[in-house]
Amino acid sequence: MAEAQSVTTFMIGDALPWQDERACAEEPGPLDSAVVYGPDFRKHCTIRKISALGATLSGGLDGAPGDRLAMELATGQRAAGTVAWASGGNLGLGFSQPVDVLALINRKLVDQPAERRAMPRVEIRCEAAVKCGQDYLAATLRNISARGLQLEGDPLPSSGAYVNVFIEGLNLPAGEVVWKRGRLAGIELLEELNWSSILPWIRERIRGLPR
Repeated sequence: MAEAQSVTTFMIGDALPWQDERACAEEPGPLDSAVVYGPDFRKHCTIRKISALGATLSGGLDGAPGDRLAMELATGQRAAGTVAWASGGNLGLGFSQPVDVLALINRKLVDQPAERRAMPRVEIRCEAAVKCGQDYLAATLRNISARGLQLEGDPLPSSGAYVNVFIEGLNLPAGEVVWKRGRLAGIELLEELNWSSILPWIRERIRGLPR
């Protein structure tokens, strides 16, 4: 049986992980582990989302807005920051200095066995077109991984529909709409998308971001 893929999301661009509330519903699945350090404690937790500016962490964490904490990154560095919000053992940590998200993605890939290396979930926005039957629908890509992607648009095909998604600079296999909530839809690709195809595309998208 295939190992469940982490649902931790790596966000591209200068945005806080909790800034966009439209896609805040938690999806089931494993999350990447992390360690948080306070003045007198060290605690293991999990990462729900991480961007250059901050991270959303889960796992029975104690904290209050304004608390100073540090988070150990997969690259071995520690990112210091301030708690922006805390609720039910979860918290949002805003970093004092931006972190290199692309380096974190690269490290995650390197840490996987070469024969099973898969691109993690990456939140990145760009235009997309969805072909369902004879219809072409405009959409926005919200996130992408080796096994699927999330789109936003109105209208989008219903659950169970087979679709082709077209994104400039990226060749995608056909997929199936496996869930739909309002203007959001999750597409499961019928063939896994190789990390060596996605990563160069992401690098090009990063180069094109405003600075």
